[in-house]
Amino acid sequence: MVHQYKLNGYNIVLDVYSGSVHVVDEVAYDIIAMYEGSTREDIKTAILEKYAAVEDVTAADIDECIGDIETLIAEKKLFTEDIYKNRAFDFKNRYTTVKALCLHIAHTCNLNCEYCFAAQGKYHGERALMSFEVGKRALDFLVENSGNHVNLEVDFFGGEPLMNFDVVKQLVAYARSIEKDAGKNFRFTLTTNGMLIDDDVIEFANRECHNVVLSLDGRREIHDRLRKDYSGVGSYDRILPKFKKFAESRNHEGYYMRGTFTHNNVDFTKDIFHMADMGFRELSMEPVVSPPGTEYALTEEDLPKLLEQYEILAKEMIKRKKEGRGFTFYHYMIDLTHGPCIYKRIAGCGSGTEYFAVTPTGDLYPCHQFVGDEKYKMGDVFTGVTNTSLRDEFKLCNVYARPECDDCFAKLYCSGGCAANAYHATGSIRGIYDYGCKLFRKRIECAIMIKAAEMEETGEGIEFAACSDCDSCVDGGGCAE
Repeated sequence: MVHQYKLNGYNIVLDVYSGSVHVVDEVAYDIIAMYEGSTREDIKTAILEKYAAVEDVTAADIDECIGDIETLIAEKKLFTEDIYKNRAFDFKNRYTTVKALCLHIAHTCNLNCEYCFAAQGKYHGERALMSFEVGKRALDFLVENSGNHVNLEVDFFGGEPLMNFDVVKQLVAYARSIEKDAGKNFRFTLTTNGMLIDDDVIEFANRECHNVVLSLDGRREIHDRLRKDYSGVGSYDRILPKFKKFAESRNHEGYYMRGTFTHNNVDFTKDIFHMADMGFRELSMEPVVSPPGTEYALTEEDLPKLLEQYEILAKEMIKRKKEGRGFTFYHYMIDLTHGPCIYKRIAGCGSGTEYFAVTPTGDLYPCHQFVGDEKYKMGDVFTGVTNTSLRDEFKLCNVYARPECDDCFAKLYCSGGCAANAYHATGSIRGIYDYGCKLFRKRIECAIMIKAAEMEETGEGIEFAACSDCDSCVDGGGCAE
């Protein structure tokens, strides 16, 4: 499968199954578009007719271009066959190990954000804090079920995890005390709204946290519209100085300013640029997760505007990087030369198999977006995964389990999309969230275009091929990561 598109002056050809990307001129672009369904003579006739006014396009040039295409085909960089589909059929029988936990250290929050999918941190239940004993057992569960994985990920999540900061510190200390003997390496992340950040939090996070996610929706008027405390006062002015101090203390590395855009700020690039202009360099902006009909829910009428915003963002990022004031955007961080491996590209995030959310009482759910839905309770950290049929269902939750993904060029980048979003949109974890798919495809096109611009700027050439195959992780027991 080949996907072709034009963006920001680049003619881009993506070979889906090899991961190769080719940036070509107009003539080559048109020849590639005709190649599979036309004879050589038909191609010559059509191209010569289209470019009749261009004197330097000759039949010999067309022959040479077709020869280059045939060389790329022989090198498996163009019109590559799908050699991965059959590997997805046996996913139910594969051996899975756990490598990441989302610890819901606090089912409570000090903000009352209107759009919160977690019902202000309570997850439609009672407010609760995780005890050290439950958290300790969760870390032991992770080690015991991690198999060959060396690097284990733990995200302190909520609600607001800093409302239970003492237990966070105790759990990190416990993990550090066992990781050497266990042959593991714990990597911690923290997601916070910033209200309780102080010097102690900053010092701890800089010492122990691999990454920190800081929630900021952008401009003051946008942020404060939905991210308020229980007295109805916006949080922007209270958290912004803390976020600036925090980012500076980490040398602007190992963190993300994570915003949410809604129907109220379809022009979300203004919020991204607002954060970038304040000096924040690692940025993310996510579409709101909400039921249709709310005043902040995204609408079909918003979609063309959002797609345009992603293009505006990509072009501005290229411009700012040239000016020496660049920043990263989470969804445009794509490696076209070294992975991810095919197992990851088929299976995705590993929710319900390699990744679980843990509630304050120790219950296991496939991920944070399923917490509170009793149908998706999978067991607990004391007895392990007891709902094995549900785990088997999540094993099959891969890109090839969704017929709608068959002809999608982005399928080996999204792995079929988010199971939770699919469930909330269709009632099935193997459905698709069509609105999210459209946004994702545009993000991938923009991300690839940015890479093309970077390579052109450095003069390193503009043909890429992603590392995509590793038998050990598809047919074996999983890699150390």
